[in-house]
Amino acid sequence: MIFDSDGTTTIVFQEKATLSAFLKNLNDAYPKIKNEHIIVNLFSFSKLKADDLLEFLQLSDAHRKRNKSFVLVTDKVSYDDVPDSICVVPTIQEAHDIIEMEEIERDLEL
Repeated sequence: MIFDSDGTTTIVFQEKATLSAFLKNLNDAYPKIKNEHIIVNLFSFSKLKADDLLEFLQLSDAHRKRNKSFVLVTDKVSYDDVPDSICVVPTIQEAHDIIEMEEIERDLEL
């Protein structure tokens, strides 16, 4: 598992792993990054379905309860295909934009 930290945001990705192994590794590493905004880069997975992204829902919900952003990045699944409770965007830049917008919302207590 590879972590790329930039200030208060960490991008997480892993090469050559199954989705279940990636998710297990992310859950194991979570205590180290729980106080940061998390971007999960899923570009290394060539075949993803909406159901696969729902595997991240529990971790996403827990992280958002900590008032931190949790964003999945993939262009294989449309954000329209997953529930609103999980954030999916097609690019890393859009993930950073979402985090910035959510930070503003938290600051304004929206």
